[in-house]
Amino acid sequence: QVQLVESGGGLVQPGGSLRLSCAASGSIFKFFVMAWYRQAPGKQRDVVASITSGITSGGITNYADSVKGRFTISRDTAKNTIYLQMNSLKPEDTAVYFCNADQVVNGGRNSYWGQGTQVTVSS
Repeated sequence: QVQLVESGGGLVQPGGSLRLSCAASGSIFKFFVMAWYRQAPGKQRDVVASITSGITSGGITNYADSVKGRFTISRDTAKNTIYLQMNSLKPEDTAVYFCNADQVVNGGRNSYWGQGTQVTVSS
């Protein structure tokens, strides 16, 4: 059973920074992509950033336009953890942030989610 555990959320003032962590149970090489999503109240869950996770093609990143230049996704394969460094935070970044990992198993695709961590940007 795959488990993803997020941490690092909290309350921060506009212009501040936070770093989110997502620790996976076991090696992250078993996933082909890992990502951070966010969901604000009354809105759909949207992808914020993703990073490929395979042994040979891992480390390729993509970002939503709204966070490019402010957020950085990274991974530590020794710790089986991905991170989301969030700088220059804005009130519109307020949301619950979820870690996601996708795995191909027997030709099918399994998608796993963490429990979410609240990020609130407010003065």
